[in-house]
Amino acid sequence: MKKPKFDTLAYLKQFEANKANYINKPLSVLLNDMTQIQPKTAWPTTHRKKTITPGTSFKFCNMELSFHNSITLLIEWQDPIPRDQTKYYEQKNDFYFTNEERIFYGSKIIKDIIVYR
Repeated sequence: MKKPKFDTLAYLKQFEANKANYINKPLSVLLNDMTQIQPKTAWPTTHRKKTITPGTSFKFCNMELSFHNSITLLIEWQDPIPRDQTKYYEQKNDFYFTNEERIFYGSKIIKDIIVYR
């Protein structure tokens, strides 16, 4: 018997619908509640002011698929993160969401949550 396919979009949309539970709280609260799936990669959002990262797009698929209509959990940060800090992790871990990223982003405060494909 085939296992039913996990619906990543529907699962993540629950967190967007309940964003009031996470806004003004650290990302670690959201990550701890995400028991079924965790991000595989983290991509900074760009800003015309190149020195800051106002948000991060977390993706849940393998790197090769990240560019093709992938499901994204966009977190906008209460306080933009200095770009040199996010760039450090991108270069160190090639955008993969490792334990280092979990610790780094885990303390950052959520301003908004948007889920899209």
